[in-house]
Amino acid sequence: MKTWAPLGDFAALGCSAVCAIHCAILPIGFLFLPSTAALSLDDEMFHQFLVVLVIPISLIALSFGCSRHKQFSFFFWGLVGLALLALAAFFGHDLLGETGEKLATVAATGIISICHIQNYRSCRRIECDAHEL
Repeated sequence: MKTWAPLGDFAALGCSAVCAIHCAILPIGFLFLPSTAALSLDDEMFHQFLVVLVIPISLIALSFGCSRHKQFSFFFWGLVGLALLALAAFFGHDLLGETGEKLATVAATGIISICHIQNYRSCRRIECDAHEL
C-alpha cells in the first residue's frame, strides 16, 4: 500500500530548503535590489507562516515513517527540532537577538532535516511500502 509519507518527508525538506534560501538570499537581495525591502519578506510573519506550515507536515511524515520502522528516536528528535524552530520563530528575536534567532533556526532546521532523511532511509532499508515512490 503506497501512502503519501515519502512526499511528507520531501515536503518538509523542501520547506527547510525554502527557509534556508530565504535566510541566505534575502540580505543579498536587499543589498542589490533595495526595492525588495518593500515586499516585507523579512517580516516575522513570514517565518511564523513557514513554521505553521512545517509543523503539521513534519509531524505527519515522521509519525507515518516511525509507525512503520519503529525507530521513534527520529520522531523524538524531530519534535525537539520543531519545538526549537517554533520558539525561534515566535520568541527568538526577543529572547536571543537577531543572530541568536538565526542560529537557533538553522540548528532546528538541521535537526528536522536530518530526522526526515533518516526517517526516509529507515523506511527504504526495511523496504516498507509507505516510502516507495
